[in-house]
Amino acid sequence: MRTLFDKLGAMDNGYPSQGDDDHDDADVRKRYRSIFISDLHLGTPGCQAGELLDFLKAHPSEHLYLVGDIVDGWQLRRKWFWPQSHNDVVQKLLRRARKGCRIIYVPGNHDEFAREFIGHQFGGIEVMEEAVHTTADGRNLWIIHGDYFDAVVQCAKWLAIVGDNLYEFTLKLNRYLNGLRARMGLPYWSLSAYLKQKVKTALNYVTDFEVAVANEARRRGHQGVVCGHIHRAEMRDINGTLYCNDGDWVESRTALVENFDGTLELLHWAPDVAPVGRAPTVSAVNA
Repeated sequence: MRTLFDKLGAMDNGYPSQGDDDHDDADVRKRYRSIFISDLHLGTPGCQAGELLDFLKAHPSEHLYLVGDIVDGWQLRRKWFWPQSHNDVVQKLLRRARKGCRIIYVPGNHDEFAREFIGHQFGGIEVMEEAVHTTADGRNLWIIHGDYFDAVVQCAKWLAIVGDNLYEFTLKLNRYLNGLRARMGLPYWSLSAYLKQKVKTALNYVTDFEVAVANEARRRGHQGVVCGHIHRAEMRDINGTLYCNDGDWVESRTALVENFDGTLELLHWAPDVAPVGRAPTVSAVNA
């Protein structure tokens, strides 16, 4: 996987692509101080790379945090999948770094190969095991992917890989169902998110994960934490600590953003149903 990482760094080659468009400013809808995204899973059919690229074009920022599982090394080991749209996303990130945006990459479990490069840069993107972000209003947010709080990943990786295969099957079925829904004029619907909501053990896992992450952030003296990993966008207070999960870009198309006054909100990118000239937001919880 080191070869893969070297390939990604070599993509900053000056060749034009959709992600290296000099006319991005025409698409700007709102600038943010900081943007946090995770679980892109580039290298898988489930990655919504085109939608992510549109989101990045529409929302410049001073800081951009890539909070793990950016490239899916688990899937790429089994089968190579890298269409042009995924290359465009990488090119866009590299171009953003060149234009002065500070980009920090905190690897997750699916891109754990990148942890070999902690403390280094590629194309101006800094690779860190974890980070601390200070908001404009002075709050310290601990930035981690979150897999260290997942007992399945840490203690039974084989089970995590089996679960990942089942998840990929669910995503394939989800794409088929949404193809039918689109032809019927119905909006996007997430099957896996629905199953997570209905299965009690999954809900217990999510709750336990959120509490464990928030408690560790508080123990370390931070006012909040930003993570990914469980593909569930959320922002809430847990025992006096702000817990933020920025969601994913295989199902929910969500990001956590910081405004210039330090307030935070979750954005849901749904351009297929948005009024012209405006990016819709849901779960716009300010904190």
